[in-house]
Amino acid sequence: MQLQPLGDRVVVTSTDDAESRTPSGLVIPDTAKEKPQIGEVVAVGPGARDDDGERIPMDVSVGDNVLYSKFSGTEIKLDMDDFLVLSERDILAIVK
Repeated sequence: MQLQPLGDRVVVTSTDDAESRTPSGLVIPDTAKEKPQIGEVVAVGPGARDDDGERIPMDVSVGDNVLYSKFSGTEIKLDMDDFLVLSERDILAIVK
């Protein structure tokens, strides 16, 4: 199943590189970890429309690694994978 976002929406998959142990060796449970804020763009909508009905081009494209707001978007699970659907305005930066 494919996901095609509408308007200025972007689908991101988390690139969770969080270490599960502290430097002293303590194991951090999943419930205590912070939500990741960096992910890879897997799908991009066509862009929002301006007042004249013209499409505004998107600033991100598929394959970009992005930094997004901590509590933004809608989390979904599709075919055993976790995705985050968020608006382009919730993306703070492209990580290079």
